[in-house]
Amino acid sequence: MFILLHMMMLKNAANIIWRHSEVLGVDRNYITFIGDSAGGHLALISALRVRNTGQWLPRQLILIYPMLDATASSYSYKINGSDYVLTSDTLLSGFEAYFPNTDFTHPEASPLFRNDFAGLPPVHIITAEYDPLRDEGEDLFNRMIDQGVTCTAQRYLGVIHGFFQLGGISQTARNLMRDICTRICSVDKI
Repeated sequence: MFILLHMMMLKNAANIIWRHSEVLGVDRNYITFIGDSAGGHLALISALRVRNTGQWLPRQLILIYPMLDATASSYSYKINGSDYVLTSDTLLSGFEAYFPNTDFTHPEASPLFRNDFAGLPPVHIITAEYDPLRDEGEDLFNRMIDQGVTCTAQRYLGVIHGFFQLGGISQTARNLMRDICTRICSVDKI
C-alpha cells in the first residue's frame, strides 16, 4: 500500500503540471522526468503510470544511476557494494524502508524485470563505473531496446554513486549537468 500511495501522488502531481501548464508557465513540449538513484526509480514508475492513462507522456526520461532491482542480484552489487561510500547494505535498507511488506520482485519495487516498457518516450540512462547500481541501469537499457523504446545509455568512468550531486568539486558532475541541460533544451532533436 505504501508504494502505491507514493506512486499515485507522483502521477497526480505530473498530471496537475500537465493540466495547468499554461497557468504555471510550463511548455508541455519540455516536460522531462528526471531522477537520480531512488528518484530515477520514481521517474520511471511515474512515466509508466502516466503512459497507462493514455492521456499524455513526458517528452523524455533521464534516469541517473536509477535503483531498479530491489533483489540486489547484479554483479555490480557484489563488486562495488562495499568500498565506494554507498554500500549494498545501505541500498537494501533503503528498499526495505520504502517498500515495507512488499515482495521485492513486485514490478514497482523492481521495475528492471518489467516487460511493458513499450510506448515510453525516449529514455537516457546514466550509470557510474563504481556504483552498485551500474549493472541494473545498463540492463534496463538493453531491456528497453529489446522492447522497442528509443534509449541511450552512458557510463561515466572513474565515478561512484551520487557523483551527480558533486558539481561544486567534480568536473565530471558538471559535464553531466551540462549534458542534461542540453538534452532538455534540445527537445526537438530527440
